[in-house]
Amino acid sequence: MNARLDSATTPEHRTWAEISLDVLRANFRAIQQHVGADVAICAVVKADAYGHGVVECARALESAGAPWLGVTDAAEGLVLRTAGLKARILLMTGMWKGEEDLIVSHQLTPTVWEPWHLQLLENAARKQAAILPVHLKLDTGMNRLGASKEAWPNLFDALADCQHLRLEGVSTHFAVVLNSQKTGQQVALFEEGLAALHSKGLWPTLIHMANSAGIAGRPETWKTMVRPGIALYGYSLPDYSLHAGEEQPADIVPAVQPVLTWKTRVIALKEVAAGQAIGYGGTFIAKERCRVAVLPVGYADGFHRLLSNRGRVIVRGEYAPVAGRVSMDLTTSDVSHIPGVEVGDEVVLIGESKGKSIDAREHARLCDTIPYEILCSLSERVPRMYSSSQ
Repeated sequence: MNARLDSATTPEHRTWAEISLDVLRANFRAIQQHVGADVAICAVVKADAYGHGVVECARALESAGAPWLGVTDAAEGLVLRTAGLKARILLMTGMWKGEEDLIVSHQLTPTVWEPWHLQLLENAARKQAAILPVHLKLDTGMNRLGASKEAWPNLFDALADCQHLRLEGVSTHFAVVLNSQKTGQQVALFEEGLAALHSKGLWPTLIHMANSAGIAGRPETWKTMVRPGIALYGYSLPDYSLHAGEEQPADIVPAVQPVLTWKTRVIALKEVAAGQAIGYGGTFIAKERCRVAVLPVGYADGFHRLLSNRGRVIVRGEYAPVAGRVSMDLTTSDVSHIPGVEVGDEVVLIGESKGKSIDAREHARLCDTIPYEILCSLSERVPRMYSSSQ
């Protein structure tokens, strides 16, 4: 459920997310300025643009000048092509057997690292009388996807022999980025792979290593293209980019702002006597008489159950703690200290109000996870309402 947000479509939903496409475009421009005009940006919009809504976000990024969009697979790429997106689309996790004809016909750019990738794509491109650009992924230490060093000689020979595939790009992916000896080792192995490609007469023009963390802190990894994901949506330094015990640098660039605000409304108010329990399992006991706001949002919407008795919301410009367990459809919050709360009042779950703010990183810390999961967990029943000055 997606809609444009304006005075005529003010949401009356139980809970909704407001997506600022202006902020998204500003984040893209900040990243481009940071890495320089000579470095191409592959704007990562996989997983429904990290929960923000892939078609609207992809259109905004394309209008801001993004030459590339990064998706998980052909299915996600096809969604964008069907919606009329013209930008190049990189399939970052390869392909399934049987997708090769679709990949060629819809001008999707696959990431390859297996001999059978090359065989199937070469045959499909030959049938369609096409030259298909591909990007090769080298495994330099993530030990997930990509060709290991042992596989390079035979794979590079096979690439050199392809008549209908053109090696346009080569990439790798970091396990840890900042302040890490591991990153240096991965960079060195990647450079070794590039040299081996050159020795076979293969000279890809798009060399990409850096994700959001690399963009923030490792300029030597920018090469000729970067792949910002979480940074586009306002969280510039992923927590996984640090080793355990390391602190985030005080100055993180580029400066980006959260794109998403998540809201709900007070659906009911309850007066709870001292000594009474609230919610499933009675995990919250009122120490004194309190006023509780019932919010129509729960873990089915993506408001994590681990926020029970730990999280907070913003009501009338004041923080209000979650009181009791988050249930599937409802959450309770203690608003005793906030005068004048009424049914229908707007409540901020993620966002800012009157100088108070809660972001996805706060939710992630309380739930022992990362902002990615918080944002991607917003369910389909949370409408995305889009605002844009363009």
